[in-house]
Amino acid sequence: MSVIAGSTPDPAAAPAVGFRPFIPAAAALPEFTAVPVLVGTVLGMVFGASSLYLVLKVGLTVSASIPVAVIAITLFKLAARFGFRETTILENNIVQSAGSAGESIAFGVGVTMPSILILGFDLELSRVLLVAILGGLLGVLMMIPLRRALIVAQHGVLKFPEGTACAEVLKAGASPESHAAASMGADKTAAGAGLESNPAIIFVGFGIGLLYKTLMALFRLWKDIPEKIFGAPFKGGSVSAEVSPELLGVGYIIGPRIASIMCAGGVLSYLVLIPAIKFFGDHVSGVVPPGTMPIRDMGPDDVRGAYILYIGAGAVAAGGIISVLRSLPTIWHALRGGCGTSAGRATERRRPGCVPTGTSRSSTSSSACWGCWRRSRSPRRCT
Repeated sequence: MSVIAGSTPDPAAAPAVGFRPFIPAAAALPEFTAVPVLVGTVLGMVFGASSLYLVLKVGLTVSASIPVAVIAITLFKLAARFGFRETTILENNIVQSAGSAGESIAFGVGVTMPSILILGFDLELSRVLLVAILGGLLGVLMMIPLRRALIVAQHGVLKFPEGTACAEVLKAGASPESHAAASMGADKTAAGAGLESNPAIIFVGFGIGLLYKTLMALFRLWKDIPEKIFGAPFKGGSVSAEVSPELLGVGYIIGPRIASIMCAGGVLSYLVLIPAIKFFGDHVSGVVPPGTMPIRDMGPDDVRGAYILYIGAGAVAAGGIISVLRSLPTIWHALRGGCGTSAGRATERRRPGCVPTGTSRSSTSSSACWGCWRRSRSPRRCT
């Protein structure tokens, strides 16, 4: 599919010429079965907990699709050696979808709950549960009309690097039954050619990380966050590094470009903004809101908590608004095209786009009304 530079792709356009799904629509393979759903749910809980820890600690997390896919293939191949049926590639895809969905919901909760705290509310179980349910429901329902515009029509244009890598992992560990079904289609490409699924790497990495963390946190053999705080004339500036296996893994996955951008944000905060705030704030005798103490009595971490976090939150909000505005044409075309589609091939069976769109509006309205009701009853409501 060719797209003219600068034009908005038509969501109703057909997929790229020559594209064939790995499993043809005519193939009948087990997919939505009980065991893959159960395994995916358990793995989703495990990776969701680790993702929530990471997002609260460093502000981002990584997708669990590839690790869950590798672990699922490993577990089911081991089970096949003991006489159980080997799962198909579609069942393995269900596992990785459920596992990555748990991680995604955990990320959504992790990035929204701090805003609830900033507004002055407590983290009640009912509030967190409702945000997770409505957020997951809203994401699924909005993806139904957006799927054709962002995936089908944009095949070959949007790269989806992590999704492509996960698909290659699944094809590399596909069962003979799945390869036989794939041979029915016109796509004769070698499934997973040149790619080996090596689940031992994940478990080796887990063991090394556990050993490192135990020696550092339990036995205190070295300092976990070495730090150097500068004095005059660079008062308030500091350099520190948290040497931990989880951050090393995140940096390896996100790559040098994103890691460099995050490092640049840290340099801007601790070597530019905090020293500037200390330089001008030392001459102010009173408290500068939203701080709770005079700036001259604050350390670098105090300045970060009182001022820099709000600057970062504003930057994140501005980036999100800009991204949404740039995506509005695509979203509008997708919603308009989705309302006119009621059925399709076996691989595209779905309800009319107006149904999930209307349901997503109801979910959003319900969450807003619930929030207003809770706010009216809260003794700590904002004024």
